[in-house]
Amino acid sequence: MLLERKTYVVKEHVAFAKLTATYDLLDAESGAPIGIAKEEPPGWAKWMRLVANKHMLPTAVNVYEGASTTPLVSIQRGFTFLRARVSVVMGDRTIGHFEAKLMSIGPSFRILDAQDVEIGSVKGDWKGWNFQITSSTGEVLGSITKKWDGLGKALFTSADTYVIALSDGAAGRPDVAALLLAAGLAVDTVYREKK
Repeated sequence: MLLERKTYVVKEHVAFAKLTATYDLLDAESGAPIGIAKEEPPGWAKWMRLVANKHMLPTAVNVYEGASTTPLVSIQRGFTFLRARVSVVMGDRTIGHFEAKLMSIGPSFRILDAQDVEIGSVKGDWKGWNFQITSSTGEVLGSITKKWDGLGKALFTSADTYVIALSDGAAGRPDVAALLLAAGLAVDTVYREKK
């Protein structure tokens, strides 16, 4: 099962002109596909990306396991002006939110539970390539690291590859795994994706 894993490789599809992003979810050891994440914004918002900053428009990234047509996890971002807020939905219930911090050295955001209580944070280094996920008590829950694919790919495409690794304490907890997987996708949709 997808949410019982300890490590995920998230590889963005390479595209030169795209309105939405698609990510392969791969097994960290074998490289075999274990799922897919697709950015699926409302139709009008997808076309508005041609003339407006996509970071300000609503979007959703849905995570599918295997050949399923029902999302296992969905991250949803509404209109954004100053601070992005991303909701994480598992099945039919919201399990948490990510809220971008306005002032920080390097990208970071707070993790909130369904009742808007802060339960942790995601903090990136100054380059925005490596992130550490911690609980509100300081326990390290996992990390997100950008995997280097070579100078040619980095210069000529905007596709990224991330490794999301859960700590021993977070592994085996589906809600926590869903939040950390969503955090990796949120890093890309909130911070890394260009217009």
